[in-house]
Amino acid sequence: MNFKILVAALLIGGTAFSSTAGVKKDKKKDKKEGYIFTDVKRMPATSVKDQHRSGTCWAFSGLSFIESEMLRMGKPEVDLSEMFVVYNCYSDKAIKDVRLSGKFNFGGGGAFHDVTYVMKNYGIVPESVYGGLNYGEKGHTHGEMDIILSNYVDAVIANKNKKLTPNWHIGFDGVLDAYLGKLPETFKYEGKEYTPKTFAKDFVGLNPDDYIEISSYTHHPFYEKFIIEVGDNWLWDEVYNLPIDEMMEVMESAIMNGYTIGWASDVSEKGFAYRKGVAIVPEADTKNMSDSEISKWQDMSDQKKEAQLYTFEGPGKEKVITQEMRQVAFDNYSTTDDHGMHIVGIAKDQKDNKYFIVKNSWNTDNNPYEGYFYASFPFVKYKTMSFMIHKDAVPANIKKKLGL
Repeated sequence: MNFKILVAALLIGGTAFSSTAGVKKDKKKDKKEGYIFTDVKRMPATSVKDQHRSGTCWAFSGLSFIESEMLRMGKPEVDLSEMFVVYNCYSDKAIKDVRLSGKFNFGGGGAFHDVTYVMKNYGIVPESVYGGLNYGEKGHTHGEMDIILSNYVDAVIANKNKKLTPNWHIGFDGVLDAYLGKLPETFKYEGKEYTPKTFAKDFVGLNPDDYIEISSYTHHPFYEKFIIEVGDNWLWDEVYNLPIDEMMEVMESAIMNGYTIGWASDVSEKGFAYRKGVAIVPEADTKNMSDSEISKWQDMSDQKKEAQLYTFEGPGKEKVITQEMRQVAFDNYSTTDDHGMHIVGIAKDQKDNKYFIVKNSWNTDNNPYEGYFYASFPFVKYKTMSFMIHKDAVPANIKKKLGL
């Protein structure tokens, strides 16, 4: 998931949390009260991290998900290294790009299964062992590195020797070494020596094969797996396909039963307002309008309609999302593979509308909820590309349909 355009206390599930942060003070009697959220269920999560100017949201959200999985299983809290995952994925991605003669989406993007792929094949290390900032910056700033790596593989593919030397990949990893640092072969953590593989096995202790991904699209059969057609799926991994309502049932049931979710979504919608702390799909409530108001609304320009719909001044009517709407948006590129995030709970607003509580990786600046936001159920239903979950979080009736 490529990085586009560019509350974190550890709370136990079920603890009430209300906030009116970000609501502008207005002395007018008819002022909007804003959004008032109350937690229904909230799982423990580690602190919010900052991907800064890098396209590595998938690594940040994927490892945040793994860190919460460790907490769910009673394991110690740890900050895992995103750049260890990024290094190994970039290195393997280069091999695949060269094998395919450049007919491949090479870049810094990725997916949740990249994290479990690295854990299974290479292990993992703590952030304190491998920070990946070997180039004089305080935050992850990958513009220069990304273009150099891309040009490197392009040059390997275009070389005039008509065959490849055995050294090209050593040179590629040399660039990664220069920017991110050499990968550790062994290290000490809390007084014990590990390799990345033994740390993944003995300290983290999760089975990467226990995690699955789910989506909902009609261009493939339901209750079967398919390779989701997004550019950053360089591993050509498969997702399970469920009808839209069952997809939402899995997500809600997972949270209510103590599991968190790695969430891949489109965030290019006007209703995605991270600085306001909400993601919504508003619709005009014409049922409560008089005939003259409806006529006036219909005569408005699209620009004026949007200005009224996207005020983010408080809960309002949202669109009813259908399976067809999801499919049309995917087919016409209005739903794209934008961003990876971590869903850690469910909340309700003052009108009893439900939202997923989402942990982001854009630091905590310019956001009223310290790096979190609230995504309405209609937004999640409409704009979810796919999500990662522990297979035991799937309700038994759906699990049976999927053959799990």
